[in-house]
Amino acid sequence: MANVLTEQQAQALSERALRLINADGAQVRVVSRDAGHLRVGANQITTGGTHADVTVELTARLGSREATVQVNQSTQDELARAAARAVDAARLAPENPELMPFPTPEPAPAVQAEFASTANLDADSRVRTATAIIERAEAVDMVGAAFFTHDVTSTAVANTAGLFRYHRASRAALSTTMRTADGRGSGWAGSTHNDADRLESVAALADRAIGKAVGSQNAQPIAPGRYTVVLERAAVAPLIQRWAAALDARAAAEGRSAMARPDGGSAIGETLAADGLTVVSDPTDAEVLGRPFTDDGVPLHRTVWLRNGILEHLSATRYWAAQHGMDPLPYDGDLIVTGTEQSLESLVATVERGLLVTRLWYIREVDRRTLTVTGLTRDGTFLIENGRIVRGVANLRFNQSIVALLRQVRAVGPSERTLATGSGDAGPAIVVPPLVVSDFQFTSASDAV
Repeated sequence: MANVLTEQQAQALSERALRLINADGAQVRVVSRDAGHLRVGANQITTGGTHADVTVELTARLGSREATVQVNQSTQDELARAAARAVDAARLAPENPELMPFPTPEPAPAVQAEFASTANLDADSRVRTATAIIERAEAVDMVGAAFFTHDVTSTAVANTAGLFRYHRASRAALSTTMRTADGRGSGWAGSTHNDADRLESVAALADRAIGKAVGSQNAQPIAPGRYTVVLERAAVAPLIQRWAAALDARAAAEGRSAMARPDGGSAIGETLAADGLTVVSDPTDAEVLGRPFTDDGVPLHRTVWLRNGILEHLSATRYWAAQHGMDPLPYDGDLIVTGTEQSLESLVATVERGLLVTRLWYIREVDRRTLTVTGLTRDGTFLIENGRIVRGVANLRFNQSIVALLRQVRAVGPSERTLATGSGDAGPAIVVPPLVVSDFQFTSASDAV
């Protein structure tokens, strides 16, 4: 896309901005993005458009004081004004005893994450996708909604310690919600990838959502309580993301997380999940293709956080690592949870009585130290009896510890790249399997469809 800076353009802009920052040290971060979106509601295209922008983030340091100014104009005059504001703000900032020197150059993985299939998407592509979803909905008397987004983004980081990093990536995401005409059944499906050709086909996506809507029509209430659940990938992904966000060495040492143990200890070496579950971050993995460095340019490498249920690592900032004689271990959001060859249908077949959950919604933290969260099921919750889905059930609110959930995993399905949010905003890449979990706690019924 023409509006996304090349590596040479980003480096030239970064160096120009660095020269303008009259401080003890400086960092510049340049992000350029070219994006398109289209939204469908009630079987009509409602909004759509494109967005292109370049933002320049200038950070000035004076001793242990630091301040950052961000602008989205890159003329010499605007950059000079932003640099002066950053220096002035740094003079007023409080001293930060934890401020570390800017990272120096060191090898980082190379990740080819831009695909022509995504970069070449345009307004016509978006309209064709929306039209196909609308036609699919109308053919079966459904009311369809959808959100289709795609972008190409470049990120560059440079500092006065001689570091320069550049990464360029594309991302596409498509989600659709189908409702029956009487509003009593609802289904959702979503797909995301760097490569738009790897998205689930529009027909398959729409049909998956339609099937959920038909099956959930006239859903009957079920008593809250503890159930064995089959969590589809879209339900697993946000829970795993919250669990991984708790893998912080400092929070554990200070007793502020579920990974904390008495006397400043941590859960490293403990069995925290069912045998066979392994959680990895790897920006070079073909199913992830993440940015291979942090916001300040520290390289990201393959890390096994959980291996066969045993916790191996906690993330550590450069400051915390320096204070405790350990190597820094950054974590930047992308995740892979290993799976098996068992299909979703075979997972359902293992459940004598329980619930199939399509996705979770409005998840909020209840207790950080047990990683207990609350939220609602949405867009397709079904009763399983004797290994078969027998009917839709009304949505339920849950209160569930994610720590306990991982220990209660009974079976694991195949892993795939998953749209975690259900909103069309792809967010960090995550590859997860569906899970069978025992004793999942539902606390109340919900009237929402």
